[in-house]
Parts: sequence; structure tokens; C-alpha cells
Amino acid sequence: MNSTPRKALVAAAAGNFIEWYEFAVYGFLATIMAQNFFRLEGETELTGIILTWASFAISFFFRPLGALIFGRIGDRMGRKPTLIMVLVLMTLATTAIGLMPTYAMLGVAAPLLLTLLRILQGLFAGGEFGGAVALMTEYAPPGRRGWYGAWQSFTVALGLLGGIGIVSLLVATVGEAGLLDWAWRIPFLLALPLGLVALWLRLHLEETPTFSDAQHPAQAHYTPSARETCKAIALGIGRLMVWSAAGYTFLVIMPGYLQTSLHTGMQTALLMALLSNVGFALTILPAGWLSDRIGRRRVMVSAAVMLLVLTLPLLKVLQADVAVAVKGVAVLLAGAVVGLLAGPGPAMLSEMFPTRVRYTGLGVAYSLSNAIFSGCAGLIITSLIKQTGNVDIPAWYVMVTAVISIGALMTLRPDDHRRALDAIEEK
Repeated sequence: MNSTPRKALVAAAAGNFIEWYEFAVYGFLATIMAQNFFRLEGETELTGIILTWASFAISFFFRPLGALIFGRIGDRMGRKPTLIMVLVLMTLATTAIGLMPTYAMLGVAAPLLLTLLRILQGLFAGGEFGGAVALMTEYAPPGRRGWYGAWQSFTVALGLLGGIGIVSLLVATVGEAGLLDWAWRIPFLLALPLGLVALWLRLHLEETPTFSDAQHPAQAHYTPSARETCKAIALGIGRLMVWSAAGYTFLVIMPGYLQTSLHTGMQTALLMALLSNVGFALTILPAGWLSDRIGRRRVMVSAAVMLLVLTLPLLKVLQADVAVAVKGVAVLLAGAVVGLLAGPGPAMLSEMFPTRVRYTGLGVAYSLSNAIFSGCAGLIITSLIKQTGNVDIPAWYVMVTAVISIGALMTLRPDDHRRALDAIEEK
């Protein structure tokens, strides 16, 4: 492997890590952000928490718009300048949160400005995924797209674990009082030096050979119609549905479910979340590598079938009166199966779209899938449990999406992992 693909991989992964690091930090600081920004006069503490999570969730629904806006720019101007643009904007927005005056300082304008920054982050994050995956897979050597694309998902896991780590370190060093008073700003301000490192890496990249070739007037490259692109996006959402639903269910909302529905202690719930994210991280790169050998369809369909079969039994283990170690193995396994989807997923998406619409198409498909099946997962699961009293709802949610995704994934060609991207374009 020569140095240029390696540099492209590192540059793309660095920006992606920052995005998901910030995602994790805001989530783990939710109660702190609620007290500093959303404890409105005359309102209860619970109202503050709800408003904090609403501000958190709203960014999901601006990601598809960001994917469309920056995807169009990236498909016309190039991957490199667009990824530099979204990295700079995302870094500035994240840093601005760390500099924000609180409700006590600014009044009602503070939560409004914070929500505006979250909206901007959603827009910029929507522009990051498509470009990062396009950069990774278009630079990948022959037969290595699965491995290269898997680094996008792996840096998601690293970002989540990094967010857990920095918040835990601050609690251990300055305590909860110090975190509430001033130290909550540190994780957001760290985005600035991290962003500068990623910016330096991206400034030293060249445009991807695939994109450069597509701009050459002597080269004939397939340009799909708007209808064909929309059809591919819809199919992509179907293929991603179970990844989005299971990923958010097992990796993000699990602590809340364990505490509110199963009455598990907070410390145990956080341990389960940590183990599920570790399991997720462990299988991503091996799954991407394996998909380069046996194909995306075999790996991803197998993972979706495993989620269909294992999700309910694994949830029953969490509900049972068994040792914490046994429950830990269950969530570790659940996270690991999600990783089997996340490894080949980016390459699979990249192979669905021609060069001229790749940035836009895969970014919009991913963002819409996450907005609908990740962003709404907590609301859907919590509401259904409240209405029915059935604590098995998270399993049924994942299983229904698995059935749909299995059907969509079966339409994958078994040899896409062996074909050049320009050969895949005209299928």
C-alpha cells in the first residue's frame, strides 16, 4: 500500500472521529447541559432534561439536508475541498458550544443559541459522512474497499469511547461540582486542536483519482437520472435500516432502557453501554476485511439474520436475574453483531452510487436512515413500552427492521466487492 491511500484514510478518519467524539460528549453531558442551559424559570428538572435531549435529537433531522447540500458541492467541486469546508465549520460550531454563556448569564437566549449550534452541527455532520466514505473507498487499492470503508465505522466507535473517556476523566479529576461549574466546556474546546490536526492532514491530500478521472472531458462516466438516484437512496435506506435501529438501540439508548424499564442501577447500566460499544469496535475492521474476501452480501445478511434470531434471547438475558457478567457477555455480543454490519456498510453504500453522485447519494441514504431509525428509536421504543407495558419492545423494533433489511440486502450482487467502482456504476 503506497503512502497516498494511507494518508487519505487517516485524513478522512480524523474528521469522522471528531464528529462522533462530539456526539458522545453532548450525550454524556446531558444532565450537565440541562442544568446550565435548560433549567428554565418555573420549569421542573425533568423538563430541562427533555429539552436537552430535544436539542440533541434535532441535529439528526438536519443531517439529510447537510448531506444533500454538501454532497452536491462535493460531487461538483471535489471531495477534498468539501471535506475541508465541513471540517472547519464543524470544528468552529463545536468550539462555540464550549464558549457559550449559560442560561444564568444570558437568559432564554442561551438555550436558543445552543440549539442553533446543534442544528448547524447536524448540517455539517451530514456533509462529513458521504465525503469521508467517498474519499476512503475511492482511494482504496483493488480488493480493499471493505477494509478502507470500515475505518469510517471504526472511528465512530473510537469517538463514542473517546467521549466516554474524557467525561469520566473530568468527573474523576474535578468532580461533578467542577464539571457543572466550568469543566463541561473542556470537551467541546478540545475540538479546536483536534480539528486543526485533521485540517492539516486534509490540506495535504490530493483529490481522489476516481473523481479527477470523472471530470476529464475525454472520459465517459455514467450519470444517473434523479429518479434512479432516488431509487438507489431508498434501497440504501432499506439495507441500512437494521444497522441504524440496532446500533442506536444497543449502543446509545441501552442505559436509559435498563434504568427506566428494568430498574437497573446507573453504574451497571453504564457498564453495559461500555461493553456493547467495545463489542461494536472489536468486529468492525475484521468484518470489513472479511467482506473483501467473501462479499458484502454474505457478511451483512448473516449479521442481519443473527440480529433477527438473537435479539430477543439477548434481551431476555438482560431481564433475567442472572450475574452481571452474564449480562455483560450478552451486550458485548449484541454490539459485536452490529459491528458486522458497520464494517462492510460504508463500502456497500459507496458501491451503490456512480462517481458523479456518490458523495450525495450515500450521504443522504445514511443520514435519512439514521434520522428515521436512530433519531426516532428512543421515542418509538419508550412510547410503545409506555402504551403496552411490554419490555420486549426494543427486541421487536430491531427484529422488524432486520426482516426488511434482509430482503434489501439480498438484492446485492455477490461480486461487487471484486469489481472496480467504474464497472459497478453501469450495472
